Amino acid sequence: MLDLITPVILTRNEAPNIGRTLERLWWAKRVVVLDSYSTDATRDIADAFPNVDFHQRAFDAHARQWNVAIHEIVFQENAWILALDADYQVSEELVQEMAKLRPDAGIVGYVARFRYCIGGRPLRGTLYPDKVVLFRRAHGRYIQDGHTQALTIEGRLGILRNPIDHDDRKPLSHWLGAQDHYMRLEADHLLTTPWGMLSWPDRLRRLYLVVPLLAFVHCLIFKRGFLDGRAGWYYACQRTLSELLLSLRLLERRLALDAEPPDALPHQRPPTRA
Repeated sequence: MLDLITPVILTRNEAPNIGRTLERLWWAKRVVVLDSYSTDATRDIADAFPNVDFHQRAFDAHARQWNVAIHEIVFQENAWILALDADYQVSEELVQEMAKLRPDAGIVGYVARFRYCIGGRPLRGTLYPDKVVLFRRAHGRYIQDGHTQALTIEGRLGILRNPIDHDDRKPLSHWLGAQDHYMRLEADHLLTTPWGMLSWPDRLRRLYLVVPLLAFVHCLIFKRGFLDGRAGWYYACQRTLSELLLSLRLLERRLALDAEPPDALPHQRPPTRA
């Protein structure tokens, strides 16, 4: 099965992460990296790995970038795509599990769970969702979903037993800048999507400050973050701040609408000339 798998990674200034991620992909004959013209050492690091096929493309949207990577750069019809972020770490146990996979024709992909790490330390529980990361190239296509992308795929899905580590080592300043950008896009998505088409979590997010409070309690108490010490507190604060940024962007949009001057009343309009 490993011979059919092509790992695909999108990058943009991922020097703190990309080397650790590529080291775990030694088993792949070809690793496709599609870069959005990084200005740091991302390309130099990637070029040091002989199995990396490095490409660059100006970024326009996450979904478009992914579709170019899996449908234009990866061209093998029977290929399986292992879709990875630059901070996803694949363990040896997961590699061995993938090597033993013998999917029948009806299986089109596999869902993986994630173990979220702070500074390399895995947390007991987080809000990070399970994702389809391994799928048949011919059956998968990405669509834009708010600030990020969503994979559309039809068919039966299997489940991978071993998790992937999410271990982002970029500085907090980078995270803050990225979150502000993402939450602008997320606010646009929430306000332009009809209420009936929103998921229940997104409906709660439209209520402004409800989710930030829930996120803090959920991460720290229900996900047992308090048992992870400083790393657990850091994650809880990080998630709370992310949701607060979204609430601020939503409130900003509402205040802007409230500030728009009303149409002039009839008695305030200038008289028309004969």
